Parts: sequence; structure tokens; C-alpha cells
Amino acid sequence: MAGKVFRSHVQISRLQARQIVDTAFSEARNTDMEPLTVVVLDMGGNIIAAEREDGCAPLRFAVARGKAYAALGNGIASRIVGERNQQRPAFLASVAAAAEGTFVPVPGGVVILDENDRVIGAAGVSGASSDEDEQAALVGIRKAGFQAGLAPD
Repeated sequence: MAGKVFRSHVQISRLQARQIVDTAFSEARNTDMEPLTVVVLDMGGNIIAAEREDGCAPLRFAVARGKAYAALGNGIASRIVGERNQQRPAFLASVAAAAEGTFVPVPGGVVILDENDRVIGAAGVSGASSDEDEQAALVGIRKAGFQAGLAPD
């Protein structure tokens, strides 16, 4: 039965998510990176936008999503999640199992912050080196008008 429903509050629009993707791709082309896949998630972990460049390997989507989800689920960049837990492999394995394969704690996942430093989503990038992936995510998030969060001061 169709009818009117209450709408959800959108914090990252589809157009803003597309700008993150497009800017990350532009950064990759301008700096001669390997082809990228970019995934932008909302606060619920739902995909707002996802795309891969021509020539990007198919597994990159799962990795980019996992990086974004690791950042979103922990409230810090995926790089920091991995670094803080290097000596806790059982913890990382447990979280990966709990996340059902959507947890990749390596550089390339960055939280998207609102004007009050609250997490409203995350972007994950895969395809180039992990450092380059993270740089592309940072540039894309900032160009879309958001703050990019690695870790709180």
C-alpha cells in the first residue's frame, strides 16, 4: 500500500557524495595514481555513492567499502584503527568477523565530519598505495565542503 511517509534527514547528499568520488578520481589522475574505486557511506553505513575507474580490479570495491566502514564504525580513520591495534590481532580479527567482512583497517578510509566535528559518514578509497588512497579521500571530502577526520586532537 503506497502512501506518504516521513523522510529521513540527509546529512550527505547524493550530489556531495558524487563530488567526493569525482574529486578523488581527479586527484588520482592529476598525481598519476593507479585506477581507484571510491565508496561514500552515510552514518548508517549505507552506500550513497560508489564507483570504480576503468582498469580498477574488481576486489577494490570490497576493500574501499571495508576501509570506509572501519573508519565509520570506529570514529577515526582506518589507518588509525590499524595502527592503534597492531599488537591486538585477536581484536582486529574479532571485529572483522563481527563486521562480516566489511572491516579493512588500513589507510584509505576517512570519516566525514560536520561543522561540530561529529561523524556523519565516511569515504573509502582503494586502488593505489594506501597512502595515496587516503590522500584521495581527504581531498574529495574537503572539496565537497566537509571536514575530513583522521583522529581527534
